[in-house]
Amino acid sequence: MHATVIKRLRARLEASLARSGLTLPWWVPVGAAVGIVFAIVALAQRGALLPPTPLALTGLLEAASILVWAVTGEIAPPWLKSSTIIAAVAIQLTHPVVPDFAPIVLVFLTAEMAAIARPRLSVVVAGVSIAVLGWAGIWSGLVGYPVYIVAVLLGYTAGCVLRWYVRALDAERGKQDAVREQAVLAERQRIAREVHDVVAHSLSITLLHLTGARRALQQDRDVDEAVDGLTEAERVGRVAMADIRRAVGLLARTPAGTRPLPGADDIAGLVERTRAAGVDVHYEQQGEPSTVGASAGLGLYRIAQESLANIAKHAPDATARIHLHVDQESTRLIVRNGLPATCSDAASGGAGLPGMRERAAQLGADLSAGPLGGQWVVDITVPCPQSRTQVSS
Repeated sequence: MHATVIKRLRARLEASLARSGLTLPWWVPVGAAVGIVFAIVALAQRGALLPPTPLALTGLLEAASILVWAVTGEIAPPWLKSSTIIAAVAIQLTHPVVPDFAPIVLVFLTAEMAAIARPRLSVVVAGVSIAVLGWAGIWSGLVGYPVYIVAVLLGYTAGCVLRWYVRALDAERGKQDAVREQAVLAERQRIAREVHDVVAHSLSITLLHLTGARRALQQDRDVDEAVDGLTEAERVGRVAMADIRRAVGLLARTPAGTRPLPGADDIAGLVERTRAAGVDVHYEQQGEPSTVGASAGLGLYRIAQESLANIAKHAPDATARIHLHVDQESTRLIVRNGLPATCSDAASGGAGLPGMRERAAQLGADLSAGPLGGQWVVDITVPCPQSRTQVSS
């Protein structure tokens, strides 16, 4: 039962802090409320020194902020709490005792205001507290008031340290949230590029097969050729669906499958599938693609895939040439195809070129894409990690 009550009080206190715009942990106001214990002791010390009315007034003033929270659930404004407590302590110090616990209440108040209030108000509270202690020492005979003044200054310093710590913690949390949001956005963009590349290429190849099957039936009445085209279109569609499921599965916490991501050595197979769809593609390869890193190989494969998809979409009758050169310093991929007479920018207005450029930027590669000598040329050079390290050093 006690644990339930404590949990409810903690939840109510955290809600009050949130409504007040304070990012302090719940235990900070609880620690500040410990000052009420010293206030009670100070009242007990003056039970025989103060008349009943001033004694009750000081008790009410010191407990005012706690009563406000208990009744309304709202944390009392700092200026109100400071005014009531300083006034109560000033009344008590008209009759100092030895040892006196009333000044300790000012130490807790100064520390709390330095932590939660505006800097100007916290300085005013510390200054007024010191002035009250000095007045009590000079006019009322408070014993050891210099020690109490030093304690107030130490409380103010502790509150400022706590304020700095909370601000630093908030800044670190904000930084972590920003980094997390950027990582999520980057992952979404990467998955969007993967889906775009898969869908664009697969649909282009599937449409070519369907077009070939339609022509075979309409013009040549060749059922076997039509069936082969439809079969290949079905196969490409199934492969595309598997790739899309894998890409979308990256959004889940568990992997969607064990199929490896394509790399540079899979470009030859990509060319073969595109050629089987009816596009005249010639492929040349120098070096060993299997030595290309996984990230660089995936980027090159997607750029080749996007280029072939653009060719199948914008220039299906053109001759395309793909050249892959791999050496110890870099990997270079060049895709060329003839431009249709009615097309000056085969990839304008779509997501292909921006996606290529973003992939190239992530790989630290040099990319050029555009018309050149009557052809559309995509040229990307990816430096190997060793060469990048040597350049940076």
